Amino acid sequence: MIACEESQVVCKAFRARGHEAYSCDILPCSGGHPEWHIQDDVLRHLDEGWDLMIAHPPCTYLCNAGVTWLYNADGTENEPRWREMSAAQDFFYFLYDSTRRHHIPRVCIENPIPHKYMYGNGLIEKYTQIIHPWQFGHMEQKPTCLWLKNLPLLKETNNVKEEMKKLPANKRQRIHYMAPSETRSRERSVTYTGIANAMAEQWGSL
Repeated sequence: MIACEESQVVCKAFRARGHEAYSCDILPCSGGHPEWHIQDDVLRHLDEGWDLMIAHPPCTYLCNAGVTWLYNADGTENEPRWREMSAAQDFFYFLYDSTRRHHIPRVCIENPIPHKYMYGNGLIEKYTQIIHPWQFGHMEQKPTCLWLKNLPLLKETNNVKEEMKKLPANKRQRIHYMAPSETRSRERSVTYTGIANAMAEQWGSL
């Protein structure tokens, strides 16, 4: 199960190696294989006998980049934003706790670096690992956290950090400098193929 993925990048990486993988998202897939896509709320499908789940829950209300929106200009709490954050936190936890609730033996949750309030309920532990695209052949930097349960750390496959450092900031931080658009959030959330391939190669054979 590749949860919260409409791009099917990770799903196709596992499929290419012979695994029965499915993406799941409330949006229709853009990866070209609707036969491998479950268009629905993933929480309705966690009890279907998966042996591995890789999940990409929405990060808008949980990542560091959005923490300033939790407060108004006068310093008071932005109550609607806190409610959205709480709902996102609950959704993240439902996925994170799938090993216990839904007997999925191996789980990976992927998200950007979270703000401190995400841990406020005391139920979510600190991320297990931080990875960058440049560790997997992409000339870009984007710190990505992995919360791993019964999975080994993801090993880098093609470190291009030194070559990447020669690029201007707007190239090596392409995602950060991406211009606003209707598709910006979707494009920013797509998994890099090098990372997807590493997941499929290293975790698919467990």
